[in-house]
Amino acid sequence: MILRGGEPFLLPGGDHGVLLVHGFTGAPAEMLLLGQYLHKQGYTVLAVRLAGHGTTPEALAQTTYDDWYDSLCDGYSILASMCQHISVVGQSMGGLLSLLLAADGQVEKVVTLAAPIFIHEDRQLYRLPAREKCGCRYYPKKRRNIADVPPECNVSYGEMPMISIHEVLDLIDRVKKELPRLRCPLLVVQSHEDHTVRDRSGSYIYTNAGSYEKEIMWLEKSGHLVSLGCDREAVFEKIAEFLQQPVKE
Repeated sequence: MILRGGEPFLLPGGDHGVLLVHGFTGAPAEMLLLGQYLHKQGYTVLAVRLAGHGTTPEALAQTTYDDWYDSLCDGYSILASMCQHISVVGQSMGGLLSLLLAADGQVEKVVTLAAPIFIHEDRQLYRLPAREKCGCRYYPKKRRNIADVPPECNVSYGEMPMISIHEVLDLIDRVKKELPRLRCPLLVVQSHEDHTVRDRSGSYIYTNAGSYEKEIMWLEKSGHLVSLGCDREAVFEKIAEFLQQPVKE
């Protein structure tokens, strides 16, 4: 059964479609406020639910990052049947998947929100067992509920399958190899106060992306969940401005 807030959502609008991609152990609703904002700007918006998410941690443990990427590609196919132009915006791990889609030449523009390349030491990644020793082991995941958002936006798993953390690390390695192939315009959004992802992740993505048109937006107050954080209005405005800019030939 899909949790409330775990459902994908579609907001029909104009001919420019925007794919929204949630993060690891998260759900589509964490992109709801951004989706509503972009829809008011005239965009068609589709927020996908990645395989294994929005249900149970046990379901997540049965998936790989290829399954997550397939979910994104399915969403792209749906949006491509409705819109002539498609851009993608991804939060955290969703940003990594968005970069893969962009590297494959599938989208017009790409935006990453707190995408991880370097995990913050506060996450104690050194305690992660080797893949073959993870089995059915889970690690508690604490996330403070955000008070000024709809309740469904706070949907997230309370624990992470350790085997799935290895999938995220494998995805990071894949993205690092693919970044030079990126050609479409890129907007990187990263916060200095993120205690899940090291802020130098944003610099790495910006520097190594092959895009000719690229920019980075630094946040000073937001934590990791940029799409719901205290700077979200400024972030939404920046994304809309970025999407409206004509692509240089």
